[in-house]
Amino acid sequence: MFDEYLQWKPYFEIVPMEADDCREISELHGQRFPRQWSDGEFLSLLLQPNVFGFVARQTNAFFSRPAAGFVLAREVAGEAEILTVAVGNKFGNLGLGWRLMQAALRETSQRGGEVIFLEVEAANQAAIRLYRKLGFTTVAERPAYYAGPDGERSTALVMKRDLR
Repeated sequence: MFDEYLQWKPYFEIVPMEADDCREISELHGQRFPRQWSDGEFLSLLLQPNVFGFVARQTNAFFSRPAAGFVLAREVAGEAEILTVAVGNKFGNLGLGWRLMQAALRETSQRGGEVIFLEVEAANQAAIRLYRKLGFTTVAERPAYYAGPDGERSTALVMKRDLR
């Protein structure tokens, strides 16, 4: 039934991440990354005063409002970084990554951030295209940075965007 429902156009709102979201966010993280962060890891980060996040929630769901994606970021002394961002497997290509990143960029600016960084696996071309559309440029590479589930190592690109 859920798959049939997604054939309708789902609607989403982007809301600030709260402690109660951590279990659901952890599950989404596990869909997209080889090492799933636990709900405790997310909570530990979120409780830090300089860390903030946003959740995309489906607003026209029948029984619940499932999290469809999230972004978690940190800003300190004018510099910010995207710690992690993910959109659930069933919610790809709906513009949620764009909307979540826009929310993080706005919040970073409101907190006084002047520059924001992120790291992305060099093979993740969809994410790289999104970040480039958002104005990020590649400033460094970290060879053999990520470990895949099979033990293979892959390169991370460090990307940056000026917010001034």
